[in-house]
Amino acid sequence: MMQEFSALDGAILIDKPAGPTSHDVVDAIRRQFGIKKVGHCGTLDPNATGLLIIVLGRGTKLSEKLMSDDKVYEGAVKFGETTSSYDADGDLVASLPVPPLTLEQLNETAAQFVGDLMQTPPMVSAVKIGGVPLYKMARKGIEVPREARLVHIYNFRFSAYQEPLGQFRIACTKGTYVRSIAHEMGQKIGCGAHLATLRRVVAGKFDVAQAIPLAEVLKLPVRELEKRVMPFLKLAGGQGSGIVK
Repeated sequence: MMQEFSALDGAILIDKPAGPTSHDVVDAIRRQFGIKKVGHCGTLDPNATGLLIIVLGRGTKLSEKLMSDDKVYEGAVKFGETTSSYDADGDLVASLPVPPLTLEQLNETAAQFVGDLMQTPPMVSAVKIGGVPLYKMARKGIEVPREARLVHIYNFRFSAYQEPLGQFRIACTKGTYVRSIAHEMGQKIGCGAHLATLRRVVAGKFDVAQAIPLAEVLKLPVRELEKRVMPFLKLAGGQGSGIVK
């Protein structure tokens, strides 16, 4: 007998604002609409914005499938300042003068990251060791060894530079820490750097242009929400990751 699905078994694309965690978004939708099972496909840091795939009901069974897709981000790197978390949320660790830089020089450095890359998760991250998230250890001043992970960078280019900010676009596999790349770029250039802003614009075959701002979603009546949900069966039969290289 074929299993019947409700209109709320599927996924909805959210344009996450800066501030809330991905888990905050899940909680807000669960509370607002009284849906028992709600999850997300790929964490965005609190100050990161953009595409967050929220799975509802039986759609949560597809979270791993959707999470494994490639991603595209846009953002800005601030040169001359190193932070504890490698992004704007952390404490300032060092400040150095920024050397004269051109867009060409930035792209030459960025090209060194393209391809397979072994990346060590930052201490300020949600990765768990012994069941404890690294960021909780970092808050106590504890640093522990982390295992490097293989990621792949398809493309990484800067489109504009106005000292000290460089605007970039990067296409990468899941689990890539873009703030670690910003940090390492600063080390290569010699003045330090951190990730100033980050916005996820593509995840697999989905684009942020299809997403609805979180504030608008939370105002929808349930019947309107149902119209915005991509059905489980459509998602389950979805195509592969259509990354833009």
